[in-house]
Amino acid sequence: MTWEIAEGFQPTKKVDFGNKFLLANGYMGYRGTLEEDRQEDLVANTLLGLYDQVGDKWREPVNAPNALYFGITKPDLSLKSRQPSTHEQVLDVKHGLHRRVTAYDLGDNHITLTAERFLSMDQVHLLVQKIKITVTEAITLTFSVGIDGQVWDINGPHLEDFAYETAASRLLLSAVTQESKKSLAVGQEIYFPEMATQPSFELIQDEGVFMRQYRLLVTPAEPLVIEVFGATYNDNDLENPVIATQRGVTDAKARGFQALYEAHCKVWDELWEQADVVIEGDPEAQVALRYSIYHLLSIAPRHSDQVSIPARGLSGQTYKGAVFWDTEMFMLPFYMRTLPEVARNLLLYRVHTLPGALAKAASYGYEGAFYAWESQEGGFDATSDYNITDVFTKRIMRTYFKDKQIHISGDIAYAIWEYVKNTGDESLLFDGGAEVIFQCAAFYVSYGYYKPAKERYELIDVIGPDEYHERVYNNVYTNKIAKETLEIALGLWSVFEQDQPAFLRELLEKIGLAGQRDIWQDFATKLYVKTPDEKGVIEQFDGYFQLEDTSVASVRSRLLDDKEYWGGAYGVASDTQVIKQADVILLLQLFGEEYPLEVLQKNWEYYEPRTEHGSSLSACLYALVACRFGNQDWAYPYFMKTATVDLSGESKQYAGTIYIGGTHPAANGGAWMTAILGFAGLKEAAGQVSLTPHLPQNWQKLQFKTHYQGKNYQVSISQDQSEISEL
Repeated sequence: MTWEIAEGFQPTKKVDFGNKFLLANGYMGYRGTLEEDRQEDLVANTLLGLYDQVGDKWREPVNAPNALYFGITKPDLSLKSRQPSTHEQVLDVKHGLHRRVTAYDLGDNHITLTAERFLSMDQVHLLVQKIKITVTEAITLTFSVGIDGQVWDINGPHLEDFAYETAASRLLLSAVTQESKKSLAVGQEIYFPEMATQPSFELIQDEGVFMRQYRLLVTPAEPLVIEVFGATYNDNDLENPVIATQRGVTDAKARGFQALYEAHCKVWDELWEQADVVIEGDPEAQVALRYSIYHLLSIAPRHSDQVSIPARGLSGQTYKGAVFWDTEMFMLPFYMRTLPEVARNLLLYRVHTLPGALAKAASYGYEGAFYAWESQEGGFDATSDYNITDVFTKRIMRTYFKDKQIHISGDIAYAIWEYVKNTGDESLLFDGGAEVIFQCAAFYVSYGYYKPAKERYELIDVIGPDEYHERVYNNVYTNKIAKETLEIALGLWSVFEQDQPAFLRELLEKIGLAGQRDIWQDFATKLYVKTPDEKGVIEQFDGYFQLEDTSVASVRSRLLDDKEYWGGAYGVASDTQVIKQADVILLLQLFGEEYPLEVLQKNWEYYEPRTEHGSSLSACLYALVACRFGNQDWAYPYFMKTATVDLSGESKQYAGTIYIGGTHPAANGGAWMTAILGFAGLKEAAGQVSLTPHLPQNWQKLQFKTHYQGKNYQVSISQDQSEISEL
């Protein structure tokens, strides 16, 4: 089935399945663990935008207490301790439903546990579950259902001062975060729909654990059915999360599982109506692409413009739950063509965090906006100066991600302008977007270095997208995105001068840019951006061609430990031309129209053998650029690698000794981009939508919808014809 992902009993895949079967609704993400799993099984319900720091450990998002714990203890019916006769774990991506069916044979008694759960897309604070147990012989079961606050933390524990409240069938567990003392509440109501009288229970209360224990007879004629309603709120949501949580679970119980599920499905149906992509002739690609789209839809913050999407989505605390450039460069293209209101929310997050970007630039002695490489609340940069641990000496290593990856500001300015052009929503500029673009331009002018002998500006001592080579000069992608930022800002300056002079005066006065226009124009004109050499290849940065020219396999063979970091000052790739991920190829994807097609192909052929693809962001760019020069056969394997990264679990799990596992929403966005911008060749310009298809040979048809400048379009492409119709 192209809408379901299913796996059998594989106990060694527990961590992988936690990612693979993730549920999310933009507010929170519940890992694909099982009902009886605990802290050691990496159970987590990760909350978007709520961060905490314990001591000098890394600040990371808070995992809420688990409102959906259920475990049978007598007899012990847990996959951790008993072999099942059958077991299946299923994710229905069409309606965001997790289903588990496990059967045990106890002599002549065949016991089947079925559990279904979803995170409501209709009411994002709700978690809802239904449990059903059937037997072939009567048996008395002892089981617990409740709230488990002993959840997985990478750098925790983050919650303290637990408080417990019970009222009738309701449990409520509240706590505060350690660093900022923010309150969080988790509530749970349960209902036995097949019982006229709700059964009594024994209350279990321990540090962070608040559960009911039942002892009930289950017969073949009377299966056990339990509906569980959980809710969570915190201080980021409203003033009194406890009261809101109480009301949330009470109201949910009154509506019941089925009504809540139907409302949840209605939202999913509406989302899929706009975002689905149909592939005929390639079932594997269809499943992988729908799975990628599922992740993008499920993590979209439809509820708020104060948050954005972390690099690992809502699959846990990896990468500190921080927002990277991934969101603007790899996910935004999907949202602005399917859910433009979500794209706007994501960019308003950058508007709201502009003060943090200004403060970061000032801390380094620069003007303008230098955005956080790993952005948390308020634009705080969570990047550590010592980000990697040497696997041999166990000493922390100085890295320069925070202070040298200056392309982040240009990525954001570029994304804002792409959104405005694509959607036609100019209001974003007046709601702070223009100020962000101007401040990013001011940063590059402040950072730039003028070389009189060559009569040009340069950007020196930077890290480009390829993180294995630190502190390089004139990384071509960085210089180009900076130049683009200045040109966007200057273009807006001219437009505002003509059409919005009062707004421009106020903006220039606020930022202090009066008299800077000629300086900006000079910088934009003279900023050095490398061009193709006599062979048509663009050098990634100054001196790159002088590095050892060797293969990825050769560099890998030099590793003494599989967890060694390849980059930095002493990494095995640092003095070679082997790169972590697409860099020049990213440049050619964004600005490919400025180069002849043969230049795109020559650079693809040069850099592809030298790319380790140590980032999940990389493969889709090679697919996209291959489509640009018309070679879908080269593109297809990279598309499938991107689209299946979370299905296969075959991705880098460690950087040095640091666990970096989790889901890969940027790759999910990259899979969509490859299908729509690559294979379909979708282009928008001058108010028109056009296609330059390069379908893989086994794709009989590709169908999708897209949004452009306030209009929706239906696109249908086959091997011999294509059609665009306005809806």
